[in-house]
Amino acid sequence: MKVHLTIPSALFITLLTSALATGNRLLYMLAVLVLLTVGMSLAGVLWASATIRISAETDTERVHRGDDVSLLIRVRHNGWIPIAPVELDLDTVTGEGHRTIRLKNLPGKMQMLRMPLHAAHVGVFSAGIRSCAVEDLMGFFRRSILPGNTEYSLTVLPLTFGTDPLVMAPGDPGSEIMARATEDLNAPSDIREYQPGDAMKKIHWKLSLRKGELMVRKFDEPVLQEVLILMDCSQPPAQGHPEAEADLRDALIETTASLFCDQIRSDHTVRMPLTGSSPMDVDDLMGVPIAMDYLTRLKFDAADRFERVLMMESRRLSKVGCIAVVTAQLNGSISEMMIRIHRMGPNLRLYLITFVPDDPAVVPFITKLRHAGIEVGYVTPDVSGRQDQTNLQ
Repeated sequence: MKVHLTIPSALFITLLTSALATGNRLLYMLAVLVLLTVGMSLAGVLWASATIRISAETDTERVHRGDDVSLLIRVRHNGWIPIAPVELDLDTVTGEGHRTIRLKNLPGKMQMLRMPLHAAHVGVFSAGIRSCAVEDLMGFFRRSILPGNTEYSLTVLPLTFGTDPLVMAPGDPGSEIMARATEDLNAPSDIREYQPGDAMKKIHWKLSLRKGELMVRKFDEPVLQEVLILMDCSQPPAQGHPEAEADLRDALIETTASLFCDQIRSDHTVRMPLTGSSPMDVDDLMGVPIAMDYLTRLKFDAADRFERVLMMESRRLSKVGCIAVVTAQLNGSISEMMIRIHRMGPNLRLYLITFVPDDPAVVPFITKLRHAGIEVGYVTPDVSGRQDQTNLQ
């Protein structure tokens, strides 16, 4: 508690001294009035701070980037002694600092305040009311309280946009291999009982005659080639401004999310390894909601350089038909590793997230990648809405 009693103490001592020196009853009464005012101020602050109740919650816990949400704050305190309006110091959900607001002085009544919040960036943001200050009308006493159960959180999901279809490596028969798989009657994997709808040519007639019931051949379906989505989960290049760096991270996540959502609709298996302090190998079997949740919680704290991640993934490309690489940085090591992977068989497409597509520092690497047969596309972070994707070349 902060106490500011310099002025009332000096006034009380002056009045009391004068009253004792002159015997003036009016001065005695004024001194007592000063003392009562200080006592009532202290009692009002203690009463209100002891009975104050605060809660904070958002009207929804999951939104998409760019949406607006309301924060509902409820405050109530008791006490008939007048105090100054309660002051709240609260963190903003999107990490933009903190705000200080003052409420009305309505003892015994519930006060509700709706504060608009803008979900500017992708992520999981958790904050709360940092402190609550109760002060008397005269400013003699001020007590700060750390309220409990006032933490609120908001999950801001990425926006998605349409991406060009990925092209599988030559030799991948696509879904046609699935149709031909059951046509090879020379390599059944098992035998089972006949079920309505089974093709007559799958019936094993000799075994059916011996068992006295229809038996059909069962065939294993071949596995289609995988689509591998590799995002650079290390810290993106510094831009010199926190907002620009946040926009860059948003573009990385939303480009990767868009690729995953588009490819999960295809017949191919989709794999998306995410590195960092909490690594996770996301695939199409998890579904879009779980994949979006992992992307939203990504912290971009991978310790390994991205070229090392590419090298590690190059060791398990036997089932991979196409790779989509999403990164905000391009150097000689990364471009050489991508060319090496492309020569191993899979088709490869690079999505470079950058504010400057014609940056002279990366143009030579882009030219080299295109000469090697690798598709290159740019995504420019868009602070106002959806990302801006440049046509592939």
